[in-house]
Amino acid sequence: MSPAAESAQLRVAAPETDRAATPAAAAADSPVLATARRARIAATELAPLPRTPRDTALLAIADALEARVDEILAANAEDVARAREAGTSASIVDRLTLTPERVAAIASDVRDVVALPDPVGEVVRGSTLPNGLDLRQVRVPLGVVGIIYEARPNVTVDAAALCLKSGNAVLLRGSSSAHRSNTALVAVLRDAVAGAGLPVDAVQLVPGESRESVHELMRARGLVDVLIPRGGAALIRTVVENSTVPVIETGVGNCHIYVDERADLDRAVEIVVTAKAERPSVCNSVETVLVHRAVADALLPRLLAALTEAGVTVHGDAAWGAAGAAAGVAVAEATDEDWAEEYLGPHLAAAVVPDLDAAVAHIRRWSSGHTEAILTADTAAARRFVSLVDSAAVMVNASTRFTDGGQFGFGAEIGISTQKLHARGPMGLPELTSTKYVVTGDGHTRG
Repeated sequence: MSPAAESAQLRVAAPETDRAATPAAAAADSPVLATARRARIAATELAPLPRTPRDTALLAIADALEARVDEILAANAEDVARAREAGTSASIVDRLTLTPERVAAIASDVRDVVALPDPVGEVVRGSTLPNGLDLRQVRVPLGVVGIIYEARPNVTVDAAALCLKSGNAVLLRGSSSAHRSNTALVAVLRDAVAGAGLPVDAVQLVPGESRESVHELMRARGLVDVLIPRGGAALIRTVVENSTVPVIETGVGNCHIYVDERADLDRAVEIVVTAKAERPSVCNSVETVLVHRAVADALLPRLLAALTEAGVTVHGDAAWGAAGAAAGVAVAEATDEDWAEEYLGPHLAAAVVPDLDAAVAHIRRWSSGHTEAILTADTAAARRFVSLVDSAAVMVNASTRFTDGGQFGFGAEIGISTQKLHARGPMGLPELTSTKYVVTGDGHTRG
C-alpha cells in the first residue's frame, strides 16, 4: 500500500475508533472492541466522581474478596492443576497460586489503597497571569487503562484498585494460564463495584484467551488511552513494538551494583548477597555486580563464599574465575548473554573493572534502565556515578531492592517504568493521571 493510500485509510478509520461508544456501535464490534467501548462509557461516568464513591467501591471490593474466597480458590485450583500438568516451573506455579492467606493479603492491600491521597483534582501548579487570567494545571484520570500481564492473579485486583482510585476504567488481560482465576476475581470486583453504585464496566476482563485478543487490545487506539504491560522481556517487547495505543514500558530489571574502591566491604557483602538471594525472581533484584580492582582481592573470596552459601551461581569474567579456582568454587564463564540477562533466578553476572568510569560504561551498555547502585564512602565518586548513570533509580549505599512503590512511600504501584516519558520509576497513583489546564477569566479577550 502506498503512503498516500495508507494515510487515506487511516483518515477513514479515525472516525470509526472515535465514534460514540453506544450500545448499537458496540454490538457491531468484535468482543474486545465492544468491551473497550463499554470501558470508554464507564470512564466518562467515573471521571467526575468525587473521592468518596470510589473509596466506597474499593472497600466493597476488599470485603467481597474475603466473603467469596472459596469461589476464588476453587477457580484458582483449576489453573494451578493445569499448570502442573503442563510442566510449568515451580516458581511460576507459586506466582499463580492463591491461598486464603494470599487472598486476605490482597484484600488488605486494597484497603491500603483507600487510605492513599486522591490524585484527581490535585493542582500541580497555578498562578495568576499578568493579564488577570487564573491558570491551574490539575490532575485528571488517564481514561481507559489496559493492563497486559502474566500469571499473577494478584495483579488483577491490584491494577483494578489503583485504576479505580485514580478515576480510570481498567481493561484486564491476564495470561491464559490464569484465566479461570482472573474470571472469578473480575466477577467479584464487578459485583462489588456495581453494588457501590459505580459503573460496572469500569472493571472488565478482556474476552478471549488467544493472542488475537491481545492484538486487538493493542490496536484499540481511540478507545484505550494507555497500555501497561507487566511481565517478562518478551511480553513487554511485543506490546511496545506492536501497539498503536500509547504504552508505558515497565519492569525488565537488569540491575547493577558497583562496589567502589572505597566501599565498606562488610556492608558490600551483605548488600550484594541479599539483593540477589532474598527474592531473585523480582525485577529489582541485582543481576550484575561490578567490583573495583583495588578491592577485588579482598572482596571476591568473601562474596563467592557468601553467594555460594546462598545458592547463587556466579557467571564471571577472568578475575572472578581465578578467584573461584583459588577458593574451590565453580564460576561459569560470563558471556555477552550474561551481561544482558535478567536472570530472575539464583544466578549473578560479575566482573572486575579498573575504575568507576569503566563501571558506568558497562552499565550504560547493558542496563535495562531500571535500577543501579554504587557502594562507596567517597562522596565525589557517588555524585559522579549518580550524574553519569541514566536509569530510573540510582542507589547510593543501598540495595537495588528498594526500587518499589511501597518502599518509596507511595503505598502501592502499578509497575516500575523504565522509559522516560510521562512516568519513570515506581508508578503510584499520580502516574495514573494526566493533567489539563483550567483557565478562568473575567470576560478576557485576546486582541
